[in-house]
Amino acid sequence: MTASVSSAKTPPEALSWLYRGVSEIFPNQPDSSDPAENLVQRLAQTDRPLRVKYGIDPTGAEIHLGHTIPMRKLRSLQDAGHTAVLILGDFTARIGDPTGKSEVRRQLTAEEVAQNSQTYLDQVRPILDFDTPGRLEIRYNSEWLGKLDLAKIQELLATMTVGQMLAKEGFALRFEQENPIYLHEFLYPLMQGYDSVAVEADVELGGTDQKFNIAVGRDLQRHFGQKPQFGVLMPILIGTDGVQKMSKSLGNYVGLSERSTPMYQKLEKIPDELLEQYFELLTDLPLDRLPETPRDRQQELAFEIVKQYHGQQAAEEARKGKTDDVPEFSLSSVQFPAKFFYIVSASGLCKSSSEARQRIQEGGVRLDGDRVDTIDLVFDTPEQLTGRILSVGKKRFVRLVS
Repeated sequence: MTASVSSAKTPPEALSWLYRGVSEIFPNQPDSSDPAENLVQRLAQTDRPLRVKYGIDPTGAEIHLGHTIPMRKLRSLQDAGHTAVLILGDFTARIGDPTGKSEVRRQLTAEEVAQNSQTYLDQVRPILDFDTPGRLEIRYNSEWLGKLDLAKIQELLATMTVGQMLAKEGFALRFEQENPIYLHEFLYPLMQGYDSVAVEADVELGGTDQKFNIAVGRDLQRHFGQKPQFGVLMPILIGTDGVQKMSKSLGNYVGLSERSTPMYQKLEKIPDELLEQYFELLTDLPLDRLPETPRDRQQELAFEIVKQYHGQQAAEEARKGKTDDVPEFSLSSVQFPAKFFYIVSASGLCKSSSEARQRIQEGGVRLDGDRVDTIDLVFDTPEQLTGRILSVGKKRFVRLVS
């Protein structure tokens, strides 16, 4: 990677970084010299920094490693001299992206979204270039979506048919299963697409599940007389369980705000078959120079990612086990299914179940650094908790073991 727009004028073979960890670029006519259908040609011929859009809805308080994949690609394009346009979907988050959802999402309040937005920005600072002038725009889509009147909304709606909207995978499945689809959900792809119009995006980044929404953005840009953006799609990261996509709700995630030791310990247990994908998508290490044995690869992966988010010293300490003197609590003494407050009490971190319930209600109890505020949360098996760090306040913590 280089650091000026002149790098975008280098021969196509010098842009191999563009393809690392990319599933699809569209449109993509690799033999064409037309910069409207060949992104490499667009990068090579541009006389200005391209505007590269990535939007994220602040629907929760924490970002996990799966979210960082397009963020890292955004950084690589920043380093190549282009402008990252990071859109915080403070308006669209209140609708919720229906992609991949079997039912309508809970609508968030403006206060929840504002709080989540700030935590998102804090967490992505180690990834993006916040300091170089002209390299980052942070935009909130309430800027333009909050000002749409009924006439403009009608214009947006008139660009798509119900049949086209039902072709979207999630909608099609819900329609087939006779699960309700609400009209406001149809607005989501149009609003995400209108974001591209509002910021005049040249490129939009997203996961493979975002192709429909990005394509809607291209259609709307044509409708409003703009050049259609390129879509750059990246894989969805498989979680630490090695089976399902990384998700906070599934508990198979690694959060950016996790402390260095729990982060290291999770990553050094990544299944062997996922290691190359994790290296490709989450690091800049050359894939032809990785350690030979799976165990060495696991440790190298854990060290590299902890270093990215906590620094060299924290990574070295986590690798050497200097912070591994965490007391343990055996879950074998707990009868499952078990309520979370009982586990907190049984661990000795609280003197009684009533104190545990109170501390949970006050927001003082965390699992792997994530606040747990559901008093009646139930865990069905010890495997859901094994290896995780349970803490009450800032100074009392245990590692849960089988």
